[in-house]
Amino acid sequence: MHDHTAEGFEDLFRELATPLARYLQRLVGDHAVAEDLLQETYIRIARGLPDFEARSGLKTWAFAIATHVAMDHFRKAGRAPTVVDESAAAALPDHAPTPEQRLALDQMNACVREVVAELPPDYRAAILLHDFGGLSARETADACGCSEATAKVRIHRARAKLKEALQRECTFYHEADNVLRCHRRD
Repeated sequence: MHDHTAEGFEDLFRELATPLARYLQRLVGDHAVAEDLLQETYIRIARGLPDFEARSGLKTWAFAIATHVAMDHFRKAGRAPTVVDESAAAALPDHAPTPEQRLALDQMNACVREVVAELPPDYRAAILLHDFGGLSARETADACGCSEATAKVRIHRARAKLKEALQRECTFYHEADNVLRCHRRD
């Protein structure tokens, strides 16, 4: 458990910096805007940390703050969230894949990204937080401000819509190296 001191905030920052940055990058589609929103998220976390009551985990709470910051941005800008190029989000520090793995991931991500972008905003947020962000259903519910049952329904429906659209709109195949590939049908 992180403490409510500057040192505790630094620990939390180190633990969540990359996941929050990737989440915001995927949600807003603009690296500079995502960085600005990340800074606003950190400010809100720092201000709220002394009052944090641990009704949910710190990770869930931080993602909820990031979600609220992003939704505030979309309301001010008068537009809905979009899902963006995974290669930009993946460019953030982490274990780098080989060039061949990166190509396969980029091809697969292009199909998935386009289909996820077409999901209704509630489903999109749920699947991004749960399946792409690694949050539990309870944490996703807390971050989205809904019940756990509603979050599970949104995740289930988002997956069903995603599966249906991918089967309809994308072609999947294995290369000679047995790497799964995909591309969008014309």
